[in-house]
Amino acid sequence: MSNIKSRFAPSPTGYMHIGNLRTALYSYLIAKSQGGKFMLRIEDTDQNRFVEGAMDVIYRTLDICGLEYDEGPDKDLGNGPYIQSQRRDIYVEYAKKLVDLGHAYYCFCSKERLDGLRADLEAQGLPYEYDGCCKKLTKEEIQAKLDAGEPYVIRQLMPKEGVSVYEDAVYGTISINNNTLEDQILLKSDGLPTYNFANVVDDHLMGVTHVVRGNEYLTSTPKYNHLYNAFGWEAPCYIHLPHITKEGGKKLSKRDGDASFEDFYNKGYLTEAIINYVALLGWSPGGEREIFSLKELEEVFSIKGINNSPAVFDLVKFRWMNGEYIKMMKPEDFHAAALPYYKQALTREVNLERISSLLQSRVEVLSEIPDYVDFIENVCEYDVSMYVHKKMKTTVEGSLETLTKLVPVLEGINDWSEENIHTTIMQHIADLGVKNGIVLWPLRTALSGKMSTPGGATEIAFILGKDETINRVNQAIEFIKASL
Repeated sequence: MSNIKSRFAPSPTGYMHIGNLRTALYSYLIAKSQGGKFMLRIEDTDQNRFVEGAMDVIYRTLDICGLEYDEGPDKDLGNGPYIQSQRRDIYVEYAKKLVDLGHAYYCFCSKERLDGLRADLEAQGLPYEYDGCCKKLTKEEIQAKLDAGEPYVIRQLMPKEGVSVYEDAVYGTISINNNTLEDQILLKSDGLPTYNFANVVDDHLMGVTHVVRGNEYLTSTPKYNHLYNAFGWEAPCYIHLPHITKEGGKKLSKRDGDASFEDFYNKGYLTEAIINYVALLGWSPGGEREIFSLKELEEVFSIKGINNSPAVFDLVKFRWMNGEYIKMMKPEDFHAAALPYYKQALTREVNLERISSLLQSRVEVLSEIPDYVDFIENVCEYDVSMYVHKKMKTTVEGSLETLTKLVPVLEGINDWSEENIHTTIMQHIADLGVKNGIVLWPLRTALSGKMSTPGGATEIAFILGKDETINRVNQAIEFIKASL
């Protein structure tokens, strides 16, 4: 077992969007590919954004996806609590220690003063930045304010000259001018830390060696490194991930309603396919292979394969990959997964196992199933133009004649087995001396009312049963007659 430890540290602010899941997956794979440990920590210090039930979503998603953490809220290995709101005293201790070390200071500025400062800067067309007013306070002035119970925050004292440089495992050498680094708040007036402070303290105390997060934090990382340096701690390895964008380059966004893990899961995307596809959003295994199980990803994943260019979420490719996973399912597993969708569309007693055998190679997403089988419940509305098929060389008049001749043939089948139906109809076609499509296309159209169906005419006839098949052929005959 190596000493590598990665962590997934989500905020319970809603659902698990795809970017969150990718961060969790890469963190998991970095640890597992190198024999390390994967930890879960809940970052809930921003209580205003806390969403009831969001923590359950985090636990449930990791469980469904098989991303088992070695350490976390319910697996304390001596580094807990793993929920940040339960670690308030730890942050206060380290914030005050930073003040004592001369790398942070108390700030007593009121909201009114800060709002006024912001308004003045905006009027000048300048971005907001705290002006460092409270850095000028003497020790005596600070103590007097503390004794008087004045509310305060603790701010990090940033260098204002020079350049901060660090190495990122994906983006390489990153340089940030120190004059762009604001004296950020570390400890808020309610005694809770900001994200920027809490994650540094926790990552160090919990032994995290690899930090995976979005590339929007590239410019913030020097602030974290100044904290590490101030405490004399070793900074972790940083792995910043590129954005995931939609077609056209727009970033995937929870605010824009882009789908979450549970959205895709509930729509009938398989967990294995979701994990596989998300793994390829910004990471390349090398070579042409694209299908990987989670176990296989654990074996081949490498930080070196992570790209620094935006990853495009291609729904068409995602659907294709999900379809590949459906094809790989055991027939009995696919049938079990399909049953809830049959219940949405069918009340008729039919051979569902046979339907599953026809559907498995065609379906890309399980939620498509009701649309595939709706005609079994009730024939779709006929359209006379559907009986005209150039490739099959069928016409409306010819289809009427074909269906009329088929009725006694179907009535004469005593043993309504799929084999008998097929044998009888193919013999009928041979007796007529026509191509198969001349008979099979009008029959399938009459039975389904659809241009595309799982299975052909004889399979559908078997599934519908003898009485329903003959009934629908007669309905189609009457419809065509009325259309001519």
